[in-house]
Amino acid sequence: MDTNFETVAIVGLGLMGGSWGMALKKHRLAARRIGFGRASTVERALAMDAVDEGTDDLRKAVEEAQLIILAPPVGAILNLIPRLEGIASPEALLTDVGSTKRLICERAREVFGGEPLFLGGHPLAGKERAGVENADAALFTNARYVLTPLDEGLLGDPRVKAFVSSVLAIGARPYFMDPARHDRALAFLSHLPQLVSSGLASLIAEENNHSQLPVELAASGFRDVTRLAESPYSVWRDICLTNHENIQQALEALIGKLEFMKRHLNDHALEREFQQAAKLREELKKVS
Repeated sequence: MDTNFETVAIVGLGLMGGSWGMALKKHRLAARRIGFGRASTVERALAMDAVDEGTDDLRKAVEEAQLIILAPPVGAILNLIPRLEGIASPEALLTDVGSTKRLICERAREVFGGEPLFLGGHPLAGKERAGVENADAALFTNARYVLTPLDEGLLGDPRVKAFVSSVLAIGARPYFMDPARHDRALAFLSHLPQLVSSGLASLIAEENNHSQLPVELAASGFRDVTRLAESPYSVWRDICLTNHENIQQALEALIGKLEFMKRHLNDHALEREFQQAAKLREELKKVS
C-alpha cells in the first residue's frame, strides 16, 4: 500500500471530513483512518467506509496520528485547536478545511507555535447538502485547494510536502496564499454569491407569500442563480461571523453596483455593465 501518512485522524465527519476519508482510501494514502465525532455520526461514517475506526474521545483519535484533518465548521475548528494542545504529537501535521483562514491561522500560531506543525487549508469544493451521507471520494477532483502556511519557510518541511502530494493525489490543485488575502478574495468569490443566492430566494418566497407569484414560471436562469440557496445556515453562520468585515465590503460594493444599474435602466450605461459581465464570463471559461 502506498501511504503518505501511516495514521490519519479526521476530526469532524461531515461532508468534507467524510470525503477526505473516502479519498484517502481510494488513493491508498493512509494505512489507518481514525474518525472523531458523535457516536451516531461515527456509525454512519463507518458504514460508508469513510474511516476504518471511530471514537468520541479526542485524545484517542489524534494521539497516534501523523496527519490530523480538522473538518467541522469554522467555529468548531477555532474551539478544537486549544483542545489539541498537548494531545497531538509534536511531530504531527495539523490542517483544516475551514472556509475562512485568518482567525484559524492566528489561533493555531498562538496555541501551537511550531509543534505540531499547522498548515491552513481550504478545498474549494462542496455540495449544497452537508453531512457524511453526502461524502464523495471524488469531491476534490479538479478543485483548487488553497493552502495558507503560517510561514513560507515551512513549505520545505517534509510533512508539508507529503500533504501537498496527498492533495495532488486526490485530484485537487494546490494554491498557496496568505490567510488574510484568502479571506478577502473568498468574500467576493464565494461568500457574496451565497448571500445573493439565499437573499434572492428569500425575496421570491416573500413575494410569493404576499402576491401568489406563479413560481412554476421559474426557468433555468432562476434555478441556476438560486442553487446555492439549498446550503444550510449552520454551515454559513461561522463563515459570516469570522469574515464579516470583508463580506460587508463585498455587499456594499454589490449594493452600489445594483444602485448604479437601477439608475441606468433606460440608457447605454446598462449595456456596458452587460458587456463587462460577459467579458468576465469568457475569461472564467479560460481559467482551468
